[in-house]
Amino acid sequence: MGEAQEVQLQIEQGCREATSSSSAAENGNSSSNPQPTVPELRRWLQVAVYAVLVLAGQSVATLLGRLYFEKGGKSKWVATLVQPGGFPVLLPLLFLKQSAPNGSHQRPPNVSPMLLASIYFGSGLFLAGDCMLFAIGLQYLPASTFSLICASQLGFNAFFSFFLNAQKLTVFIINSLVLLTISSVLLVFGPDDSSSSGRVSRGKYIIGFVCTAFGAAGYALLLSAGQVFFQKVLKSSTLQVIVRLIIYQSLVATSAIVVGLFASGEWRSLRQEMDEFGLGKVSYVMTLVWTAIIWQMFSIGVVGLIFKVSSLFCNVISTLGLPIVPVCAVIFFHDKMDGVKAIAMLLAVWGFVSYLYQHYLDDFKSKAMKQSVQLTQLN
Repeated sequence: MGEAQEVQLQIEQGCREATSSSSAAENGNSSSNPQPTVPELRRWLQVAVYAVLVLAGQSVATLLGRLYFEKGGKSKWVATLVQPGGFPVLLPLLFLKQSAPNGSHQRPPNVSPMLLASIYFGSGLFLAGDCMLFAIGLQYLPASTFSLICASQLGFNAFFSFFLNAQKLTVFIINSLVLLTISSVLLVFGPDDSSSSGRVSRGKYIIGFVCTAFGAAGYALLLSAGQVFFQKVLKSSTLQVIVRLIIYQSLVATSAIVVGLFASGEWRSLRQEMDEFGLGKVSYVMTLVWTAIIWQMFSIGVVGLIFKVSSLFCNVISTLGLPIVPVCAVIFFHDKMDGVKAIAMLLAVWGFVSYLYQHYLDDFKSKAMKQSVQLTQLN
C-alpha cells in the first residue's frame, strides 16, 4: 500500500514538472517570437511617413534650389535664406501634446536660461553659416554632383559621433567612411561637366565642391552636438523640445542671413533678378516660397525620426535619398551621368549599405539582449 502511494506521488510530481516545463517553453516561444502590437504598428507607420518627408523634402528642395540658379537666380543670400526661413510653419507643432519618454520633463529646473539662450544663439549662427556653404555649393555644382558630395555627411556623422556620442568605429563603419571618401574624391578628378556647359569656371567648381563638403561636415556636427544637447543638458527628447530647438535655431539663422542680405547690398538687385527670371515673376516667388516650405517638410521629417527612433537613423534615411537627386537632375536639368559619376554613386550607395548593415547588427543585438533578459525573468 505504501509503495503504491509512493508511485502515485511520483507520477503526480512528474506531471506537474511536465506541465511547468511545457508552460515555460510556451512562454519562451512567445517571448522569442513576439507579435507586433497595435501601438508598435502605429509607431512604425509614423516612422514611414517621416522617412517619406525626409526623402521627398530633401530631393525636391535640392532640385528647386538648383532651378533657382538655373533660371537666372544669382543671390547666394536668398538661396541661403529659404533654407531656414520657413520655420513659422513648425509653430503649430508646439501645441501638440506629447508625453516625454521615460517620464522625463521638457525642461529640467537646473538648466540655466542663459545657457539655453547661448546654445540657441550659437547653434543658430552655425546653422546660418552652414546654409551659406550649401547655397554656394548648389550655385556652382550640378544638382547630381551636389547630392553625391552631400553623401559624405554620413561619414562625417560617424566621425563626430565617435568623439561626441561614444559611437564605436566597427569594420563596416570604417568601410563606409573609406567608400564615401573615395566617392567624393572621384568627383574632383572626374570630367568637369559644369565648366564644359559654360555655367561656371573650374575654380568655382572647386569652390563649390569644398563648400559642399564643409557644409556636409557642419550639418553632421550639428546633429551630433544636438544629440549631446538633448542627452546631457536637457535630458529630454520630446517633440516640443526638438521643435523648439529647430525654431530658435532657425530664427537666429534667419535673422543673421537677413542682416547679411542687406549688408552685402544684394537686396538692391532682387527686383531686377525677379524681372529677368526665366520662368516669370510669379514662378520666381513661388520657387522661393515652395523651397522654404519643402525644407521645413524635411525638417518635420527629421524631427519625427529623431523623436521616434534616433538622430543616427535619421541620417541614414537622409543618405538613402542619394540616388534620387542625381537621377532627377539628369531628367530635368540634363546633367551628365558619365562613368566617373556613376562609379561615385555606386561607391556612395555601397558605403550607405555598409553603414546601414552595422545599424541593423546593433539593433539585432539590442533586441537579442532584451529577449534574453525577458527569458531570465520568466525562469
